Amino acid sequence: MEKKIFIKTFGCQMNEYDSNRIYDSVKKIGFIKADKHDDASCYILNTCHIRDKAKEKVYHEVGRIKKLYKTKKKPIMVVAGCVAQAENQEMLKREPYIDVVIGPQSYHKINQILKSFTEKEKKEETDFDTIQKFEYFDKIKNTNNKISTFLTIQEGCDKFCHFCVVPFTRGPEYSRPFRKIIKEAEELIKNGAKEITLIGQNVNAYSYEENSKFYKISDLLNELEKFSELERIRYTTSHPRDMSDDLIDCYSTNKKLMPFIHLPIQSGSNKILKLMNRKHSVEEYLTIFDKLKKINSNIEFSSDFIISYPGETDEDFNDTVELIKKIKFINSYSFIFSPRPGTKAANLKLIDNEISKERLTKIQKILFSYQLEMNKSFKNKPIDILVENKMKGQNKLFGRNKYLNSVIFEGDEKNIGKVIKVKIESCNQNTLFGEIMNNNSRAA
Repeated sequence: MEKKIFIKTFGCQMNEYDSNRIYDSVKKIGFIKADKHDDASCYILNTCHIRDKAKEKVYHEVGRIKKLYKTKKKPIMVVAGCVAQAENQEMLKREPYIDVVIGPQSYHKINQILKSFTEKEKKEETDFDTIQKFEYFDKIKNTNNKISTFLTIQEGCDKFCHFCVVPFTRGPEYSRPFRKIIKEAEELIKNGAKEITLIGQNVNAYSYEENSKFYKISDLLNELEKFSELERIRYTTSHPRDMSDDLIDCYSTNKKLMPFIHLPIQSGSNKILKLMNRKHSVEEYLTIFDKLKKINSNIEFSSDFIISYPGETDEDFNDTVELIKKIKFINSYSFIFSPRPGTKAANLKLIDNEISKERLTKIQKILFSYQLEMNKSFKNKPIDILVENKMKGQNKLFGRNKYLNSVIFEGDEKNIGKVIKVKIESCNQNTLFGEIMNNNSRAA
């Protein structure tokens, strides 16, 4: 009987990358990817612990799956990712429908777990075996064939921000071998990738030593630039403490590195940054901003903001507002602080919910205004778009510009994988809409 597997992925780009690699792994034991979420013999929830109430959302999703399979054979129910790492045995005890919990540093064990699975025995794998995991997946070809794709170069974090659960769910910082990364990039390019985004929880902390040579993320960016078939290079997510001069210099020398930087600051108040244990100041952040703008005035920024972190006063909040007005981030994420079990901030006194909601509304109104202002600046202009795919059920194509803006326009599938000129006719806060300009496309 044919074995099918379905993975529902939540959260970050790292989880998307991990899910694709799990698919690559289970092919070796006869599993194929299920097209429908109610047609699987194994169902995996690849979870994220960053957002609020992540654990409860998992249980809600499991309940939904129970209903889907009420009249069908129960699939092997696997909860993977950061919620699995954080909750492990508790999940197995609370929800009998779950058969396996597996943390993100144990995915190299997934084949053995599925091969030896019996309904009578629950399984938990949450050890930090990062090196073994990557050594295992380095031997398996990456079959992802998307035009724009992710490539993990680093996992884990040693910063221990007081609000963040990543050091406890992903473990300490680990950088993959330089040549292994380049080899995987070659595979992705052969598969059709025209844009590669290097990813890691703390991606610009990448550091690998081999034969007395130290490799940094700048070395990876410059090596990737040499691939003629590759059109664009990005990386995310960065920490201001690791925004080194050699990385900044890449924006003046690397022609394929996109001029868009996601650099989370979290707060515009030095007092709050210290309480968060962020290890950088507003002044240091602005120095990075000024250096990059001096190199290329077209560089734009996005960021993350935690609103109403415990101890945040009106003055601290206003400092964040002023920083946003100074930099004019073109696309950012903002959330009210929510405690994560196990972190230092978990038991701190929360700010009144009504005050928090008012602050978030004000921040988002400002952030969204800059986002819309940026989108409007493209109107009636031709811009380069890397075409990624055809939209389902429509005669329209989807692509992105150099600032990662989504662009939708009518066109032929023959343009997929090409960089084409699109004249922007209209926009909303999140999307640009345009029309292809004739005879000005090029193969990516």
